Amino acid sequence: MQLSTTTTPSTPLVPSISPRFAQHKACGILETGTDSEQVCVPESPLTTEDSIHLATHADQKWLTAALVLAFVDDPIMRWMYPDTHQYLTHFPAFVKAFGGRAFEQQTAYAVNGYAGAAFWLPPGIEVDEQPLIDLFQHSVFEAQQADLFALLEQMGHYHPLQPHWYLSLLAVEPAHQRQGHGSALMQPILAQCDRDQLPAYVESSKPDNIPFYQRHGFELLGTIQAGGSPPLFPMLRPPNNFPIS
Repeated sequence: MQLSTTTTPSTPLVPSISPRFAQHKACGILETGTDSEQVCVPESPLTTEDSIHLATHADQKWLTAALVLAFVDDPIMRWMYPDTHQYLTHFPAFVKAFGGRAFEQQTAYAVNGYAGAAFWLPPGIEVDEQPLIDLFQHSVFEAQQADLFALLEQMGHYHPLQPHWYLSLLAVEPAHQRQGHGSALMQPILAQCDRDQLPAYVESSKPDNIPFYQRHGFELLGTIQAGGSPPLFPMLRPPNNFPIS
């Protein structure tokens, strides 16, 4: 849950296209004043419902942009950042602080075309708390901070103590939802959980998403709420769907 006030350098009118689009691009000539150059833009990069790949640091900016769109109506995120400018300014830093370690661990997955992402933290790897706390103290309205930190404390109480995989962030752009991407993004790690007999843990920020996680074997543990915050729903998936003891 990034703050910067640096001078922005001049940028070209046409942004660079990620190498991931190399197989799905259309090229043409862009004229800018007296200059012209050949540019390529993505053309239908989404080919199958379950076409996903391991993401790298080079993919991070593209996936952050997708998550900005996906979380724009998320109850928790918009309670934290109710002002649109506030949300657009600080949510990318939240993504980096809350899920960035997935790139370090090579456990971030992306839909081809960057329409969605899943950031998994493997056993023994936790969210980097201090950057997250620093971000909240500088970006969340002061009147909400007490409730927010109380919410985080409750989240810690539900977080499993035993080794587990933590799905810190999962999202698909609104235009590409209900196409199976969310399920596909979870499958590689859920399969590994079953092979290694390890649980998976997630907090759902939307009540409507609880049935989705339940279909994948997650069980609702309770409800987290502090002061005026929206509810958050901790969920645990035992390996191979064995009952929670």
